[in-house]
Amino acid sequence: MRNILGIGILVLMSLIGDAIAIVTHIKIPGSIIGLVLLLLLLQFRVVRLEWVQSGANVLLSQMLLFFVPSAVGVIQYLPLMQTEGLRLVLVIALSTIAVMIVSGGFTELFSTMKARRRHGH
Repeated sequence: MRNILGIGILVLMSLIGDAIAIVTHIKIPGSIIGLVLLLLLLQFRVVRLEWVQSGANVLLSQMLLFFVPSAVGVIQYLPLMQTEGLRLVLVIALSTIAVMIVSGGFTELFSTMKARRRHGH
């Protein structure tokens, strides 16, 4: 039941973010707006982490399935892959590394902040 609640909250935040993006004509994807909104709701304890954590874990564990359509779609662009494939792979690899570094940095930062708060510093 917690998985359904968590996924439902995540989907709801994404839909609200989409609506905000459409109404305000902001050039930011609605899913990103939804994630920022969820972050704020978590920070102000309107939404509890326990409500979304198990649903998020389920989605993360199945993330590979979300990329299958993209991988199959690449087949349509074989001529492009033959001419620009190496550059595309390089850009994908470098951007993946950048995302990993930034994500790791923020995780370390938040972990340190949480530990300090727990120890009263």
